[in-house]
Amino acid sequence: MSENPVPAGPPLREILAGDARELAPLLLGAVLTHESREGPVSVRLTEVEAYLGPEDSLHPDPGSHTYRGPTPRNAPMFGPAGHLYVYFTYGMHHCTNIVCGPEGVASALLLRAGEIVDGLDLARRRRTTSRSPADLASGPARLAKALGLTTADSGRDALAPPFGLVLPPGPPPQVSSGPRVGVAGAGGSDEYAWRFWITGDPTVSRYKAAKARVRKPAAAAPQAAQPGRSTFHQR
Repeated sequence: MSENPVPAGPPLREILAGDARELAPLLLGAVLTHESREGPVSVRLTEVEAYLGPEDSLHPDPGSHTYRGPTPRNAPMFGPAGHLYVYFTYGMHHCTNIVCGPEGVASALLLRAGEIVDGLDLARRRRTTSRSPADLASGPARLAKALGLTTADSGRDALAPPFGLVLPPGPPPQVSSGPRVGVAGAGGSDEYAWRFWITGDPTVSRYKAAKARVRKPAAAAPQAAQPGRSTFHQR
């Protein structure tokens, strides 16, 4: 006599089409893999941040890249769930997000930190300044570097080769939450405590509040500000 099959859960893309704030804790412990020409690297996610949409949307987020509306750069955040949004910041770093929510509704999870669980040697070659394995992907720029991701990967499907995403078998034993890192203005306040991490994990990055911006005197900045330019940063 055959056993009754265990009912399959919803497809991963359908799961990722949910609310980013609710998905964030569920992705802790998930494993993201990138199999590049150099070889595969896999990272177990230990810290993520949720970001939502424009100021005229149902869930306005002043810390999000989409707050002032769609642009060619942030277009992937409005796309299908499960795709990547990779951006370049400070002229030196790439940061990686997994897009979530319904298509057309901007939201994503910034991958802030993780543990390299496969491809350790390749990750070390990419991150030669790391002092320990726990340091290889501790921070969004380090994580993207260890995985070999750049803006060329923005918009690509994280659920299809050469990528893969596997959810953990269950939730981590304890999850902490707090304000997002380095986000200026209201988006970095306790009202937007949408940073989630596995409590006590050694790979979790250090919290840093955004530095207050000092306005230059008018004489030192004769050019008018560009209309619609945001002072908030999704980091």
